[in-house]
This record gives sequence, C-alpha cells and structure tokens, in this order.
Amino acid sequence: MTNMSRARVARRIAAGAAYGGGGVGLVGAAAVGLVLAEMRMARIRVGNGTDKHVPVADGRYGHTYGVPGEAALRLALLGDSTAAGQGVHRAGQTPGALLASGLAAVAERPVRLRNVALPGAQSDDLDRQVALVLAGPSPVPDVCVIMIGANDVTHRMPPTRSVRHLSAAVRRLRTAGAEVVVGTCPDLGTIEPVQQPLRWLARRASRQLAAAQTIGVVEQGGRTVSLGDLLGPEFAANPRELFGPDNYHPSAEGYATAAMAVLPTVCAALGLWPAEEERPDVSRREGFLPVARAAAEAASEAGTEVTAAMPTGPRGPWALLKRRRRRRVPEPDPDATPRPEETAPTSPSGA
Repeated sequence: MTNMSRARVARRIAAGAAYGGGGVGLVGAAAVGLVLAEMRMARIRVGNGTDKHVPVADGRYGHTYGVPGEAALRLALLGDSTAAGQGVHRAGQTPGALLASGLAAVAERPVRLRNVALPGAQSDDLDRQVALVLAGPSPVPDVCVIMIGANDVTHRMPPTRSVRHLSAAVRRLRTAGAEVVVGTCPDLGTIEPVQQPLRWLARRASRQLAAAQTIGVVEQGGRTVSLGDLLGPEFAANPRELFGPDNYHPSAEGYATAAMAVLPTVCAALGLWPAEEERPDVSRREGFLPVARAAAEAASEAGTEVTAAMPTGPRGPWALLKRRRRRRVPEPDPDATPRPEETAPTSPSGA
C-alpha cells in the first residue's frame, strides 16, 4: 500500500473516530477467517510470554542531578506490555526506567517515574489508566508516554474505536496540563513466528492503525513517534537479538532501541531540546505536510516524529514531520534504581 493510499485510509479511520462512525476494516472481510486461524497458530508458537513478570521500575531517577529541594520532573507511562516492559528481568531494562534516566541526564534534574501500563491492555483500558495518573493528590505528570495498539490489532478492535479511545486519553491528559508523546502501533509483521499471509496482513493493519493514531493524537495536541518495526531497521535485521525469549516481546536491547527513538521527542515536548533542532532539516527529509500524509510517512519509517504545526491549510490540518537523531540511553546504574519504598505494586499481567 502506498503512503497516499494509507493516508486516505487513515483519514477515514480518524474521521470515523472523531464523528462516531462505524468500524473501518483493517483487512478485507474475506481474509478474516484466515487471519484468525493463523493468529491462533502464531499464539501457540509464540507462547505469548514465557515469563509474565513485569519488573517494577517506579521511583526516582537521577539522584545526582539538581539541587536540594528542587522538584523532580514527573514522567508517566501508559499502555500495554511494551510500555510496561514485559519480557525483561530488571527494572533498569524497562522503557520507563530508560526514559526516566535519559530525561534526567538531559534535563539535569531528577525524574520521578510512574508506570500504570498493563500487559494485554487494549486502547479501551486507557480511560482507566488516565484516571489512575490524574487521581489523588500527586501533581499532574509533566509528560506522559503512551505505547498502545498491538493488542487492538490482534484482538480485531475496530480501528475507529481504537483511535477514539486513544484520542480521548490524549485530550484528557493535555487538558490536565501534561505533555503527551505516543509511540504508535508497532509493526506486527516483524514478529518472527508469524507466517505468511498473516505477516503481510499484520504489517498492513499495524501501519494503517499507526497512521490513524497519529492523526488522532496530533489533533488533540500530542506528539507521536512511530515504533514501526520495533523499533528501527535493526529489529528486522537482528530479530534474535532484539526479541525477548518469548520471540514476541522486545529484549533489553529492543527496549533500549525504543527508548532511544522516543527520548528526543519527550525532551522536545518539554522544551529541553536545542532550538535549532526544532526547525525542519531538509537533508533528513523533514518538513511540513498535511497531517494525514505525515502520518502515513511516519507509519512507514520507525522513529519518525509527527507534531502539530499550523492549524489548517488548503488540505486540512498540517503537521511537522521530524526524523530526530536518536540519543543513546544507558541502562540505569544499579545504585540509581528505585528503592523498594519508592516502588508501586506490580501491575497484573494480561495476554
């Protein structure tokens, strides 16, 4: 599917989500039976999580930064198993811990992390997760990172419904005062045990949803980063290295690649990136595009950021497409990992 075709489909999905339209199929109806049969076989081969334990990484990072009494930046993670960090064994290997450590290093301030992501979650769980983030006496997070969408595809949630839930979550968080960065639906066509024709159908469905998610998020004032082929060209080239033991969830190296892709956008959302980096770089094929076209291009290239630009144009809202240079995110030092009294209970696991 070309980017122009993907842009048209993404516009239809986003419009249906915004105006309450019906479901827009991600794959042809004739293929549904085949997809379900292949998906059942793939789940058997994958094992879907030989280890459902998710390390708890909540707490304070960057203890050596800042001055006494200075408030920490607050980072919240929402979403599914990718956001939770399922598949690794140490808290410091989770994307939340990696992002918190990287953000602390860039801001030179401590960062307090809270992760409410739930393995197995679909986009309709975001309402509950947002309520957790915004509830209680704690201040609203400075920035929220959401990673969601894979389970929507595998469970055949209508994409209009999926985007509607995500857009509502972004709107609530932005209204509360938080910046929002969304890692869009990963490319499920890279999952090693998945065979053709499901691999092709999964890739198509994933990219269509990712593009539609981008439109919905940008229209609500958030930013997106394409997780694409989990999470960059390295993943397809080195699946044994970047997949975890279950051949489904990322390994520690895979999560580090994800954090490297997302961290620059998190920093930019908080105004921590150099001003010259915010201008489009023609040499990296960056620029202003209609939001649907930017969304389609981002869905095809992992690590690509899309953020709102001018309010509207002859062809509707416009967006800035950025291909930011990734910033290496070292795993937190053992001494910097959260102390037990700073952690929250482990989230229950899902499929």
